[in-house]
Amino acid sequence: MPTGELRACLHDLARVVETSPDISLIIPAFNEEKLLAASLAAIQTSARAAFDAAGLSWELVVCDNNSTDRTAEIARAAGARVVFEPVNQIGRARNTGAAAATGAWLLFIDADSQPSPALLADAATLTRRDDVLLAGASIALDEASVVARIACSLWNGISRLRRLVAGSFILVRADAFRAVGGFDLRFFAGEEIDLALRLQKHVGRRARRRTVILHRHPLLTSARKLRLYRKRELGRFLMRAFFRPMKTTASREACALWYDGRR
Repeated sequence: MPTGELRACLHDLARVVETSPDISLIIPAFNEEKLLAASLAAIQTSARAAFDAAGLSWELVVCDNNSTDRTAEIARAAGARVVFEPVNQIGRARNTGAAAATGAWLLFIDADSQPSPALLADAATLTRRDDVLLAGASIALDEASVVARIACSLWNGISRLRRLVAGSFILVRADAFRAVGGFDLRFFAGEEIDLALRLQKHVGRRARRRTVILHRHPLLTSARKLRLYRKRELGRFLMRAFFRPMKTTASREACALWYDGRR
């Protein structure tokens, strides 16, 4: 390579490094026109309050997962960088968003979720710690029913006990995420649990870095599945997942709750 071209390449590389943000917020979205605008507004407001105050730079990336509604239009109007993933699969959409991201940390937030400034402030603190590899958050559903409260309490307890992250909020070091190959595309649900286990096994133990579940300020997320699906449909999936977890989560048909388009 001629000296002039080499210098130009090094200059471009240095410019990219200088402008790379500390945190990339990645939102996978499939036909989310009903909830996306409110979620992005909450995410941006909280990021400004928490990350800016902590002196952390950030970017917002939305992965349009082959939507047929105004998802991409709404994301662009909110100022997000939009990337497209034609294959409808949550893990694949997150991977595509991560491939476009340039931050040292990746923060995946679902398009139907709204983190508070206090939650993102706790996340910002973790990015300053060398002993943290991965973080999740307890969740709170926007549904006050007894079933919703029981479901939340059960998951939050398991999450904190086993250090498992909910897919709606995943903070991870970008280099570690890429080292394990991101989300495993065999799975159509539960891919976040697989990711957490692989990170802990292949990176966390070797680097002596741990998983943290933030619980002081739960993530507010939609309980729409409880409203859109009958108890029999939800129960059928849970029973299949309990007795045949690998076979169930590796089947698009079995995971129709995420892919049949009901919104």
